[in-house]
Amino acid sequence: MLAAFTSGFLLVGISELGDKTFFIAMLLAMRHSRRLVFLGVVVALAIMTILSILMGQAISLLPKYPIHLAEVTLFIGFGLKLLYDSWQMPSKATCDEVAEAEAAIQDSDLEAKAGTAWGIIWEAFILTFLAEWGDRTQFATIALAATYNPWGVTMGAIAGHTLCAAIAVVGGRLVAGRISERTSTALGGSLFIVFGIAAAVEGVPTGIT
Repeated sequence: MLAAFTSGFLLVGISELGDKTFFIAMLLAMRHSRRLVFLGVVVALAIMTILSILMGQAISLLPKYPIHLAEVTLFIGFGLKLLYDSWQMPSKATCDEVAEAEAAIQDSDLEAKAGTAWGIIWEAFILTFLAEWGDRTQFATIALAATYNPWGVTMGAIAGHTLCAAIAVVGGRLVAGRISERTSTALGGSLFIVFGIAAAVEGVPTGIT
């Protein structure tokens, strides 16, 4: 349980810091009530996490060896890609995720409906949910849930998402000014590779821990 919680928390907490959903929460918090934005963002991420866990549990019913091989390949593949991307970036590269988050907000028609409390929550929920769908952390959560205790991964991933959302809503502008896209990408890539190596060393799981 502890290993599953720690894996979910570290993977999500580090990977999501400076991600597109982080900046969506930050930008929305500059326009609306921080508490309402935080609520909408966290609910969206919690639901996304639960869906990912369910997918992972469904995959865990398949033969163990192919799942294990896919998990190792997924983590190391993502890690190598992120490290390559960071290597290609200028040393003082700014975070392009901010521009993508701004575009996502501007392109939606939810801003006009955000005049009420429920409208703000709904805008934060929808924008966050759509941005997180298909994200690398979603696939990583699915992979973790296929091999680790699902309750531990769920609690760890939600805790990591909640921490990042709180940072984005409360001090997102200050943090954003200090985030180097190259550094955050390299850190995320390194973390994925560490998880891939750990999974390879542990071998094919015989049960959920």
